[in-house]
Amino acid sequence: MKVSISWLKEYVPIDMAVADLADALTMAGLEIEAVEDPYAHLDTVVVGRVTTVSAHPNADRLKLCQVDAGDRSVRVVCGAPNVAEGLTVPLAQVGTCLPNGAKLEKTVIRGEASEGMLCSEIELELGLDASGLMVLDEALVPGQPLKQALHLDDTVFEIGLTPNRPDCLSMMGVAREIAAIQGVKMTPPMVALPDAQGDIDALTSVTIDAPDHCPRYAARLIETVAVAPSPYWLQNRLRAVGVRPINNLVDITNFVMLETGQPLHAFDFEHLAGHRIVVRTAANGETFTTLDEKARQLSDQMLMICDGEKPVAVGGVMGGLNSEIEDTTTRVLIESACFDPISIRKTAKTLGLNTDASHRFERGVDPDGTLFALDRAAQLMAELGRGQLVGGMIDADFRTQTPPVIDLSVTATNALLGTEIDRDRMVGMLENIDFKVQVQGEDILRVAVPSFRVDVARPQDLMEEVARLSGYNQIPTTFPTLPSEGIIPSPMMVVRNQVKTILCGFGFSEAINYSFISAQSCDRIRLDTDDPLRQHVALLNPISEEQAVMRTSLVPGMLEAAQRNISRQQNNLRLFEIGKAFLPQPDDLLPLEKEMLVGLWSGFAAWANWHTPERACDFYDTKGVVEGLAVALGISGLTYTALPDANCRYTQAGHTAQILSDGVPIGLIGEVDAAVIGNYNLRQAAFIFELDMEKLAGMIPDAIQMTAIPRFPSTARDITVIVDQDVESGRLLETVNRFGESLVENLYLFDVFAGDPIPEGKKSVSFRIVYRSAERTLEDDTVNEIHRHLTQRLITEFGAALPA
Repeated sequence: MKVSISWLKEYVPIDMAVADLADALTMAGLEIEAVEDPYAHLDTVVVGRVTTVSAHPNADRLKLCQVDAGDRSVRVVCGAPNVAEGLTVPLAQVGTCLPNGAKLEKTVIRGEASEGMLCSEIELELGLDASGLMVLDEALVPGQPLKQALHLDDTVFEIGLTPNRPDCLSMMGVAREIAAIQGVKMTPPMVALPDAQGDIDALTSVTIDAPDHCPRYAARLIETVAVAPSPYWLQNRLRAVGVRPINNLVDITNFVMLETGQPLHAFDFEHLAGHRIVVRTAANGETFTTLDEKARQLSDQMLMICDGEKPVAVGGVMGGLNSEIEDTTTRVLIESACFDPISIRKTAKTLGLNTDASHRFERGVDPDGTLFALDRAAQLMAELGRGQLVGGMIDADFRTQTPPVIDLSVTATNALLGTEIDRDRMVGMLENIDFKVQVQGEDILRVAVPSFRVDVARPQDLMEEVARLSGYNQIPTTFPTLPSEGIIPSPMMVVRNQVKTILCGFGFSEAINYSFISAQSCDRIRLDTDDPLRQHVALLNPISEEQAVMRTSLVPGMLEAAQRNISRQQNNLRLFEIGKAFLPQPDDLLPLEKEMLVGLWSGFAAWANWHTPERACDFYDTKGVVEGLAVALGISGLTYTALPDANCRYTQAGHTAQILSDGVPIGLIGEVDAAVIGNYNLRQAAFIFELDMEKLAGMIPDAIQMTAIPRFPSTARDITVIVDQDVESGRLLETVNRFGESLVENLYLFDVFAGDPIPEGKKSVSFRIVYRSAERTLEDDTVNEIHRHLTQRLITEFGAALPA
């Protein structure tokens, strides 16, 4: 929003310096983003008087002019048709930067030197006339700066308004704020309508078929108007704030909108079929050509201003080509309305139209200011267009809400702001911005909110008014009382950080993926049609197809991360992510958020060097990471068993293990299925592990129990048994542990063999048992006896045999 200081002075006296005023407005909540001089390009333009004019020796249409610039005479080559001796005109001196970007320099034109430029209105952006030189008052003194001569000294503020302050989208609104800052009264413009003839009700009518979209619509009619360029003062006002003048009628609607904040529209009355207005919503698929000459497709939620036959404007957004003001217009219907902000916002966004009118209507205009703006425009059109005002006006008012009356506590306000503002000062602040205040005892103020403050609806809004009017910089800085002790992090945060540290120590890098994925991810990881992981929570307004649903698994995101890296020749990957999966709940409840850990290993397990051959990672490398993680967290008792083929979703059947704790599944390890590898274009084998973080955290012991290292030596024995091919080696180890032999300190698998001479369908499993006593040195006979006993129990339980 641009505001002109000279324009503001029409409503409020401004005694403050520009810098002080900018600072005060910023502290009152109207941030000044820029301060500029709209006529800075005139700094080197002076009043010139043409003293002699002679023909150019080398050009028929050019003249050689001698121009009096006050302290010197300047020679200028000019081609304007109206140049003549004694003419007083603007002289742009060497060094002037014109609005079109050209910089004047001393030059030679057709062999004759020229030291400046005599200018037209349009060249200096002081008017629309391009036919000849701009003729100035003869009483002006040559050499006088043009800005001073034409009273163009001005400063323009660019205000960054927040959406809750639509009242300041006008000169009067900003003037009201300045008046409050200075402690003076703002004086609105005087509206004195000319004598009227006739009756508007006999000539036109307004019908509102959508009062929920348009609670108020007012109109006046002007006859016998003449369309012409606007007077200089009006053009000057508009240009100062960046609005291009068009003609007197259109310029008046823009001027009044900028002055009052109420958008207006002027219709050519002769182009309105039936000479009437109908306010209705559009039909689905209806098309309409707006003033920018684009055909727009409409929906039944868009408000349209229509005549007796057709739409003539998109309500609150933009008018149509079929009713715009033309040079031949003689009768004008002026519209001043109040539209529903939500309706206008949806329409403007859908049509991709952001106009000055929609910008104001979206934020809310003053419903009580509708008639004032209408009368102001009618007054100016009758005056500047030399038109005849038709008697009466139309005011279709369907409003049901009135501005609120709010009780404000002085004590609560000071407590919230940390201030000590007394009651009477608070009353003065609110009354300075046109709030009506009644004192109800020592502490309560009953405040009637003015209609132009559509953003104020509760006591906290009034407290904000007190804060900004007292000056945000005047509110004392305070700090919250904090306990001296540190905040203990949550247990899950501690576990999460532990896991991250451990996996980074294993050479893994943390990945952070979006919680939103493509709905097609379920197909890419080969989930069955009835798989629960297909039940996504869909987003109402996704930013793209690739982020349309909330993830039920972290695996798709991890595979996409692997694909991005591999496609960039980063083929050796160790990645992990800790994040939440979102599982839908019945009855539209919020989704269940389940925290998971997923890791991926692809590429080499060991790099080739002078003593180690290159080796690709495999299932057991990945299993070792999970086992190492469990050991580092102090977790014991994890078991691993083959995951049934039917339960292998995105991993390869026969190459996937389920991780169990006391028989309860907590995760899996496996090789990614070849079809999934192809769907993600990974081009190499990948192995993943997946763990339920909540279950994992529950298994971590609260304390670690120290056990002294035994003083007595250990001894080891090996067991080799022949069992069925489908017997998992881990079950043999679990069975030995389950026997509960106290002297068994450790056991581990060191060999599995199948093939000749082992019978078909059988395999040889060899593992080592370490024995130790904490009380004495074990004798061979004791160890051998225990070892034979354990071997026999294995043979009995698994139907095993000893090798020959």
